Amino acid sequence: MVNKYLGSRLDGRPTELYKASAHLIVNGGKRLRPYLVIKSCQVLGGSPKMALAAAAAIEMIHNFTLVHDDIMDRDEMRHGVPTVHTRYGMPLAILAGDVLFSKAFQIVSVDNIRDPDTSSKLVSRLAEACVDVCEGQVLDIKMAEGKKIPQRSEYIEMVEKKTSALFEVSCAMGAICAKRSARDIENLASFGRNLGVAFQITDDYIGVLGDPEVTKKPVGNDLREGKKSLPILLAIRKADPRRRRMILKVFGNQRATKKDIQSAVDAMRELDIENDVRNEALKYAQKAKQSLSAYSGSAKTEMISLLDFVVKRSL
Repeated sequence: MVNKYLGSRLDGRPTELYKASAHLIVNGGKRLRPYLVIKSCQVLGGSPKMALAAAAAIEMIHNFTLVHDDIMDRDEMRHGVPTVHTRYGMPLAILAGDVLFSKAFQIVSVDNIRDPDTSSKLVSRLAEACVDVCEGQVLDIKMAEGKKIPQRSEYIEMVEKKTSALFEVSCAMGAICAKRSARDIENLASFGRNLGVAFQITDDYIGVLGDPEVTKKPVGNDLREGKKSLPILLAIRKADPRRRRMILKVFGNQRATKKDIQSAVDAMRELDIENDVRNEALKYAQKAKQSLSAYSGSAKTEMISLLDFVVKRSL
């Protein structure tokens, strides 16, 4: 349903602009965020149709962030295909991102034009999330540029804005579409926020020590890139002097040898960082589950199942 809706809204002229806008959408993506919009609506008694425009809008915003992220990071591949700026050039990629951003607000407004209260709430909530994502991106950039190792609280603040904001707004928008109380909206938003943090914590571990066959990246890639993710922060703080030297020798060192990278990865595994990361993610997962304690039904079960997958997925 969501894919069909997206296809109908990203079909226009100039053809090249809309092809660029739809490039990442048609070539992959898990659709986690639109799934959460629809399931959040269903948890509160709404139908998928009521939440369809909001679900498509959040996928457009998510892809807008991916297009611009790839430009900033100079990445050449995503979902196994060339990134938008690699395939279509920088000017068209920037405009493709802008179209996705604009279309998202257009559809949540137009599709709810007969219900101005719902439309206003959706636009307001989505705009707030977009601001959070931009602020989170800058926090991430500043964290990467800085020489000091950030505190856990600084990392969590960045994640809550950069990543978790879109999960939070997905669930909030689904609840808004169901036309339920402010309390219900905040309960679902809390589920999305905590799910988002658990998702990123787990994702960051995979980026450091995940199976290259699954991640499609060399083991220790994020360590070599110098990403100040929670697993790396925990390892540096937990390590004895010898292991810390091994990790810091590779951290942010693009010229690190394969042997040095493997030694750093082995040191992190010896510290049992996976267990620490899993426990941290599970704390947020438990908070997410608590947010849905007042509800029942198959949609709730499906949301909890997704949460469990996010936290327990294979490394």
